[in-house]
Amino acid sequence: MYDMGVDAYRFSISWSRIFPNGSGAVNQAGVDYYNNLINTLVASGIIPVVTLNHFDLPQALEDSYGGWLSPRIIEEYGNFAEVCFAAFGDRVKYWITFNEPHGFVISGYDLGQGPPARCSVHLQNTTCSVGNSSTEPYIAAHNILLSHAAAATTYKAKFQEKQGGEIGITLDMFWIEPMSNSTHDSQIAQVAQDFQLGWFLDPIYFGDYPSSMREKVKERLPVFSKNESEALKGSLDFLGINQYTAYYAWDISNNTMVKKVLNGDTFVDAGVVPFPSNTNGVPISKDKGASEWFYVVPWGIRKAVNYIKDRYGNPQVIITENGIDERNGPYNSSEEALHDQKRINYHKSYLTNLLAAIKEDGCNVTGYFVWSLLDNWEWDSGFTLRFGLHFVDYKSPGLPRYAKKSADWFQQFLLPY
Repeated sequence: MYDMGVDAYRFSISWSRIFPNGSGAVNQAGVDYYNNLINTLVASGIIPVVTLNHFDLPQALEDSYGGWLSPRIIEEYGNFAEVCFAAFGDRVKYWITFNEPHGFVISGYDLGQGPPARCSVHLQNTTCSVGNSSTEPYIAAHNILLSHAAAATTYKAKFQEKQGGEIGITLDMFWIEPMSNSTHDSQIAQVAQDFQLGWFLDPIYFGDYPSSMREKVKERLPVFSKNESEALKGSLDFLGINQYTAYYAWDISNNTMVKKVLNGDTFVDAGVVPFPSNTNGVPISKDKGASEWFYVVPWGIRKAVNYIKDRYGNPQVIITENGIDERNGPYNSSEEALHDQKRINYHKSYLTNLLAAIKEDGCNVTGYFVWSLLDNWEWDSGFTLRFGLHFVDYKSPGLPRYAKKSADWFQQFLLPY
């Protein structure tokens, strides 16, 4: 990173490294681990940007009371955050409370594809033995939001003035494009955005969930008390956005087959799902990444940050993830992976649109992080995909890393700065 000219590095702290059982005695070895990392970054002139929760949870908290489904988690998370502020805040000036809570609750409590794998039994998913897709995503999201508010309140009251840092949250955001210019399709796209970004950002800026969610979810959507609402409002110094792709908004409100497959979940509540093609079957982009969901739509990032500017009063935005994957198959050579011109083209096009959003549209975007520095374990895709600017040789002892062409491009891109 130092050789590339990178001036900031975003990483997450594992709750279990600090509190192996979720609470109780602090594990000093875990604190030492992160102190070593933070000190090395600072010594190299690289700003540490710390995410407190990136999908992980000490197993003991899941086993004892159901983790994010219980309000008990709010105090536990707040204590974990406070220990981190006290231990690392003299050097960490950017704190992110949660990474992609929307993606986490959909995966873990609606579709059952990720931990803790809870859902109603869908016709295409029989992996869930427990759960309720019509209620649990909303409960988990509510407790996550209140946990964010608890951490932000503690930071602002006890640490911010002395340490001089900022606190925010990172949300995932597909750009949702209407199928057409009709009023109906525009309204459908807005509902889709409400059930994605607004689900978490509206409470933080306005003190409550979007009106469309209140209308459609009704009594299954939890209610904030007056004090909770006030604690949420103003709890951000900056907003992190993970932005990769864009989709059309597909109205499923009258689609019996799709609703039957989804079997009463958040998408059925919304009456809309993200879809890669318009009503004429034309894909939103002919250019794709390696993942099936990944469509390269550079104009989507410009529309996304403009939407945030217009709806939420132009807050400080940091793009906390943006990047593209390539296939890592048994017949892909390392030479092929190192010459990743497609990744360079992707970043050129997305950065060009981001620059236009800043310079021409006045969007308050102050930072940009690539996902990712190194090839990594990509969730349920394992090592079959490569997102990194650096090639990791998984087959050799010591996992040697080699700069790809994209890393050299970024070095030249950053050189004047």
